[in-house]
Amino acid sequence: LALNPWDVVLCISGTIISCENAVVVVVIFYTPAFRAPMFLLIGSLATADLLAGLGLILHFAFVYFIPSEAVSLLTVGLLVTSFTASVSSLLTITIDRYLSLYNALTYYSERTVTRTYIMLILTWGASICYGLLPVMGWNCLKEPSACSIVRPLTKNHLIILSVSFFAVFAVMLQLYVQICRIVCRHAHQIAVQRHLLASSHYVTTRKGIATLAVILGTFASCWLPFAVYGLLGDYSSPALYTYATLLPATYNSMLNPVIYAFRNQEIQKVLWAVCCGCFSSAPPFRSRSPSDV
Repeated sequence: LALNPWDVVLCISGTIISCENAVVVVVIFYTPAFRAPMFLLIGSLATADLLAGLGLILHFAFVYFIPSEAVSLLTVGLLVTSFTASVSSLLTITIDRYLSLYNALTYYSERTVTRTYIMLILTWGASICYGLLPVMGWNCLKEPSACSIVRPLTKNHLIILSVSFFAVFAVMLQLYVQICRIVCRHAHQIAVQRHLLASSHYVTTRKGIATLAVILGTFASCWLPFAVYGLLGDYSSPALYTYATLLPATYNSMLNPVIYAFRNQEIQKVLWAVCCGCFSSAPPFRSRSPSDV
């Protein structure tokens, strides 16, 4: 096959994604203090994005060096599983952030740990089921007219994935609106109790809203183009449009470590300690707010 520049860019993106998220996975896995629910969810997100990056690299390698329909189904299945798990992990993190504010007094309890494991099982169970569909026979290899913009996924399969994305985005949007209200109310109460100036309340509220806007804006700008095009396009659509919408979707996995992991103060401490060669086994301080808003 002639080398497609878009495939090269996707492979480079996959390499960057893999390196970033591998750092997060290693830090969380080898730090015993990072066993709290919020770190387990961040680890799930990093694992999903790591697999997505590896999937992009493997897809490039197998397409150009070991072309095979069976291998193509496996790599596409891996990509579907990993990207679905990534989006689903973002939803679980949003739910966890909402509950950490809504039920702040009972957040640090065994019930929260149990709920976290249930969400992880559901997230990865559903993602694996989505990814196994092409391997189990739901593909368009024998019927090209049924293909979607991403071969060998069928049009119906991609429609299900796109509709699922819109459902996840709608739930996340609603939850972050509720989080924003809680943050604003808490900031106002603190300002009143401490007799702070109105400007202090305004600054705190604006910071919280800006953080939520960055989180939702990044997620939407990365995935919405591909989700919309997945509903509108089919096998006859130009491949250029598929690459142009798929590439921003991969950027979400590239930005997730920055937004959800590297901004966390505890993870920052461990990373700085490792970089400075003064790694300590002492557990990091517990976050003042699991929401990180």
